[in-house]
Amino acid sequence: MVECSNNLVGILNFFTFLLSVPILSAGIWLGKNAATECERFLDKPIVVLGIFLMFVSIAGLVGACCRVSCLLWLYLFAMFLLILLGFCFTIFAFVVTNRGAGEVLSDRGYKEYRVGDYSNWLQKRVSNVKNWDRIRSCLVYSNVCSTFSSRYASVTVNEFYKTNLNALQSGCCKPSNDCNFTYVSPTNWTKTTGPYTNEDCNVWDNKPGTLCYNCQACKAGLLDNLRNSWKRVAEVNIVFLVFLIIVYSVGCCAFRNNRKRRWR
Repeated sequence: MVECSNNLVGILNFFTFLLSVPILSAGIWLGKNAATECERFLDKPIVVLGIFLMFVSIAGLVGACCRVSCLLWLYLFAMFLLILLGFCFTIFAFVVTNRGAGEVLSDRGYKEYRVGDYSNWLQKRVSNVKNWDRIRSCLVYSNVCSTFSSRYASVTVNEFYKTNLNALQSGCCKPSNDCNFTYVSPTNWTKTTGPYTNEDCNVWDNKPGTLCYNCQACKAGLLDNLRNSWKRVAEVNIVFLVFLIIVYSVGCCAFRNNRKRRWR
């Protein structure tokens, strides 16, 4: 039993160490070669994750295989913090994603989105001008609307209205249904004379780099994407937490066995 628990912890941490190397390398490479603000936004979290995994796996590997109790204790402490953070994140993710859904429109295949329908915490992420400027540059660089325009370039207005668009396409790449603009192409609309009941109608521009990227509908479309992504991550995180708890339990067994062996 002593050998089994120690060997199992050692094997698990050996594979975790191997996993940390490409993660850390990817973060460093991204920091040096990032072409956009979008990519630079990811480099620091990836580097931190890689370093954390590397040090924790080394502590667990050496602590289990060489029976160094202090390192195994540090490993278990780090694992406990990781489980605690994962548990808190999962609860938080479910809380902030429990509100929000697209508005179903009559005779339209797509939905439209409102920022006010989402949780206050999510709303604050897009209400900050600096945050939104970074996100907007990411959306433009990712060619969300240029791909959308190419895909539906040949459709008629009636076909377009029946198209099932995703949240970003609906919010960022076309004007709001409230505007009643005249359809020319998916990203080209003729403005009608105002005044408009929806402020997004004033913001819309046919220029490929502008479109509705500064609209409230675009922000809401992003929030809907985040909401769905976070829910999926939270669900996966439950499985990950169960795995971590099992590994933590094996580690505790190895730590207890090390102490028993020491006092024999």
